[in-house]
Amino acid sequence: MAAMNVNPDAKKLEEAFFAEENSRLLAQLRKKTALDERRAALREVVQIQDEAYLDHLIELGIGPETVLALSLVPLMAVAWADGKLDDRERDAVLKAAEQKGVAPDSPGHQLLDTWLTRAPDPQLFEAWRRYMGSIWGTFTTQQRHEMRVNLLEWMTGVAEAAGGFLGLTSKISASERAVLDEVAALLPDD
Repeated sequence: MAAMNVNPDAKKLEEAFFAEENSRLLAQLRKKTALDERRAALREVVQIQDEAYLDHLIELGIGPETVLALSLVPLMAVAWADGKLDDRERDAVLKAAEQKGVAPDSPGHQLLDTWLTRAPDPQLFEAWRRYMGSIWGTFTTQQRHEMRVNLLEWMTGVAEAAGGFLGLTSKISASERAVLDEVAALLPDD
Protein backbone atom coordinates (compact mmCIF):
# COMPACT_ATOMS: atom_id res chain seq x y z
CA MET A 1 0.00 0.00 0.00
CA ALA A 2 1.39 3.38 -0.92
CA ALA A 3 2.09 5.95 1.78
CA MET A 4 -0.47 8.72 1.96
CA ASN A 5 0.75 12.15 1.20
CA VAL A 6 -0.60 14.63 3.72
CA ASN A 7 -1.39 17.96 2.22
CA PRO A 8 0.72 20.60 4.07
CA ASP A 9 -2.23 22.98 4.12
CA ALA A 10 -4.42 20.34 5.75
CA LYS A 11 -1.73 19.75 8.38
CA LYS A 12 -1.54 23.49 9.12
CA LEU A 13 -5.32 23.66 9.38
CA GLU A 14 -5.38 20.76 11.87
CA GLU A 15 -2.60 22.31 13.95
CA ALA A 16 -4.31 25.70 13.99
CA PHE A 17 -7.65 24.11 14.91
CA PHE A 18 -6.21 22.07 17.76
CA ALA A 19 -4.10 24.98 18.99
CA GLU A 20 -7.22 27.16 19.15
CA GLU A 21 -9.25 24.33 20.72
CA ASN A 22 -6.51 23.68 23.30
CA SER A 23 -6.35 27.39 24.05
CA ARG A 24 -10.14 27.46 24.58
CA LEU A 25 -10.03 24.36 26.79
CA LEU A 26 -7.15 25.82 28.79
CA ALA A 27 -9.10 29.05 29.30
CA GLN A 28 -12.12 27.03 30.46
CA LEU A 29 -9.93 25.09 32.86
CA ARG A 30 -8.42 28.28 34.27
CA LYS A 31 -11.88 29.81 34.69
CA LYS A 32 -13.15 26.70 36.47
CA THR A 33 -10.08 26.63 38.71
CA ALA A 34 -10.53 30.31 39.59
CA LEU A 35 -14.23 29.70 40.30
CA ASP A 36 -13.41 26.68 42.46
CA GLU A 37 -10.84 28.74 44.38
CA ARG A 38 -13.32 31.60 44.93
CA ARG A 39 -15.99 29.13 46.01
CA ALA A 40 -13.56 27.47 48.46
CA ALA A 41 -12.50 30.84 49.90
CA LEU A 42 -16.13 31.86 50.31
CA ARG A 43 -17.04 28.49 51.83
CA GLU A 44 -14.37 29.02 54.45
CA VAL A 45 -15.73 32.43 55.42
CA VAL A 46 -19.49 31.85 55.21
CA GLN A 47 -19.16 28.31 56.54
CA ILE A 48 -21.96 27.12 54.28
CA GLN A 49 -21.58 24.19 51.92
CA ASP A 50 -24.52 25.04 49.63
CA GLU A 51 -22.93 25.40 46.17
CA ALA A 52 -25.91 27.35 44.79
CA TYR A 53 -25.62 29.90 47.61
CA LEU A 54 -21.86 30.24 47.06
CA ASP A 55 -22.37 30.62 43.31
CA HIS A 56 -25.00 33.29 43.96
CA LEU A 57 -22.50 35.24 46.08
CA ILE A 58 -19.96 34.96 43.27
CA GLU A 59 -22.55 36.16 40.73
CA LEU A 60 -23.18 39.19 42.93
CA GLY A 61 -19.43 39.87 42.93
CA ILE A 62 -19.20 39.14 46.64
CA GLY A 63 -15.84 37.78 47.72
CA PRO A 64 -14.57 36.63 51.10
CA GLU A 65 -13.55 40.17 52.03
CA THR A 66 -17.06 41.49 51.38
CA VAL A 67 -18.61 38.65 53.39
CA LEU A 68 -16.34 39.55 56.31
CA ALA A 69 -17.36 43.20 56.08
CA LEU A 70 -21.04 42.26 55.86
CA SER A 71 -20.61 40.16 59.01
CA LEU A 72 -18.31 42.37 61.07
CA VAL A 73 -19.61 45.88 60.42
CA PRO A 74 -22.91 45.31 62.27
CA LEU A 75 -21.01 43.70 65.16
CA MET A 76 -18.93 46.84 65.42
CA ALA A 77 -22.05 49.02 65.21
CA VAL A 78 -23.66 47.26 68.17
CA ALA A 79 -20.38 47.12 70.12
CA TRP A 80 -19.87 50.88 69.76
CA ALA A 81 -23.59 51.78 70.02
CA ASP A 82 -23.17 53.37 73.45
CA GLY A 83 -20.02 55.24 72.41
CA LYS A 84 -17.59 52.97 74.23
CA LEU A 85 -16.30 49.44 73.94
CA ASP A 86 -15.53 47.39 77.02
CA ASP A 87 -13.24 44.37 77.20
CA ARG A 88 -16.10 41.84 77.16
CA GLU A 89 -17.58 43.39 74.02
CA ARG A 90 -14.13 43.42 72.44
CA ASP A 91 -13.68 39.73 73.27
CA ALA A 92 -17.14 38.92 71.88
CA VAL A 93 -16.34 40.68 68.60
CA LEU A 94 -12.99 38.89 68.31
CA LYS A 95 -14.63 35.54 69.05
CA ALA A 96 -17.28 36.15 66.38
CA ALA A 97 -14.56 37.18 63.91
CA GLU A 98 -12.56 34.05 64.72
CA GLN A 99 -15.67 31.94 64.08
CA LYS A 100 -15.90 33.65 60.67
CA GLY A 101 -12.34 32.57 59.90
CA VAL A 102 -10.53 35.87 60.57
CA ALA A 103 -7.04 34.69 61.46
CA PRO A 104 -5.11 36.75 64.04
CA ASP A 105 -2.38 37.60 61.51
CA SER A 106 -4.74 38.52 58.66
CA PRO A 107 -5.43 41.99 57.23
CA GLY A 108 -9.07 41.56 58.31
CA HIS A 109 -7.95 41.10 61.91
CA GLN A 110 -5.69 44.15 61.68
CA LEU A 111 -8.63 46.21 60.45
CA LEU A 112 -10.76 44.82 63.25
CA ASP A 113 -8.07 45.79 65.78
CA THR A 114 -8.29 49.36 64.49
CA TRP A 115 -12.08 49.33 64.86
CA LEU A 116 -11.72 47.92 68.37
CA THR A 117 -9.47 50.77 69.49
CA ARG A 118 -11.45 53.60 67.92
CA ALA A 119 -15.04 53.66 66.73
CA PRO A 120 -15.45 53.21 62.98
CA ASP A 121 -16.79 56.14 60.99
CA PRO A 122 -20.63 56.10 61.10
CA GLN A 123 -20.58 56.19 57.29
CA LEU A 124 -19.28 52.62 57.37
CA PHE A 125 -22.51 51.36 58.95
CA GLU A 126 -24.51 53.53 56.55
CA ALA A 127 -22.66 51.97 53.59
CA TRP A 128 -23.39 48.53 55.09
CA ARG A 129 -27.12 49.38 55.36
CA ARG A 130 -27.29 50.57 51.76
CA TYR A 131 -25.41 47.56 50.40
CA MET A 132 -27.38 44.99 52.40
CA GLY A 133 -30.61 46.69 51.39
CA SER A 134 -29.61 46.43 47.73
CA ILE A 135 -28.75 42.71 47.79
CA TRP A 136 -31.13 41.34 50.44
CA GLY A 137 -33.93 40.57 47.97
CA THR A 138 -31.63 38.52 45.71
CA PHE A 139 -31.40 35.69 48.25
CA THR A 140 -33.93 32.92 48.74
CA THR A 141 -36.27 33.03 51.72
CA GLN A 142 -34.25 30.28 53.41
CA GLN A 143 -30.92 32.02 52.79
CA ARG A 144 -32.28 35.31 54.13
CA HIS A 145 -33.62 33.56 57.21
CA GLU A 146 -30.29 31.85 57.96
CA MET A 147 -28.25 35.02 57.39
CA ARG A 148 -30.62 37.09 59.54
CA VAL A 149 -30.66 34.59 62.41
CA ASN A 150 -26.87 34.22 62.41
CA LEU A 151 -26.17 37.94 62.23
CA LEU A 152 -28.69 38.86 64.93
CA GLU A 153 -27.35 36.07 67.20
CA TRP A 154 -23.77 37.39 66.84
CA MET A 155 -24.91 40.96 67.39
CA THR A 156 -26.95 39.98 70.45
CA GLY A 157 -23.95 38.09 71.85
CA VAL A 158 -21.81 41.21 71.50
CA ALA A 159 -24.54 43.40 73.02
CA GLU A 160 -25.02 41.05 75.96
CA ALA A 161 -21.29 40.75 76.57
CA ALA A 162 -21.13 44.02 78.46
CA GLY A 163 -24.00 42.83 80.64
CA GLY A 164 -26.33 44.77 82.86
CA PHE A 165 -25.62 46.21 86.28
CA LEU A 166 -25.35 43.37 88.86
CA GLY A 167 -27.96 41.46 86.90
CA LEU A 168 -30.56 44.08 87.85
CA THR A 169 -30.79 45.75 84.46
CA SER A 170 -31.08 44.42 80.94
CA LYS A 171 -27.88 43.02 79.49
CA ILE A 172 -28.60 45.03 76.34
CA SER A 173 -28.50 48.81 76.54
CA ALA A 174 -31.11 50.99 74.84
CA SER A 175 -28.57 52.15 72.22
CA GLU A 176 -27.54 48.55 71.48
CA ARG A 177 -31.21 47.53 71.25
CA ALA A 178 -31.77 50.35 68.75
CA VAL A 179 -28.99 49.00 66.49
CA LEU A 180 -30.34 45.44 66.80
CA ASP A 181 -33.86 46.64 65.95
CA GLU A 182 -32.58 48.66 62.99
CA VAL A 183 -30.76 45.63 61.53
CA ALA A 184 -33.75 43.36 62.19
CA ALA A 185 -36.00 45.84 60.35
CA LEU A 186 -33.56 46.19 57.44
CA LEU A 187 -33.32 42.40 57.06
CA PRO A 188 -36.93 41.22 57.22
CA ASP A 189 -37.63 37.56 57.82
CA ASP A 190 -40.31 36.69 55.29
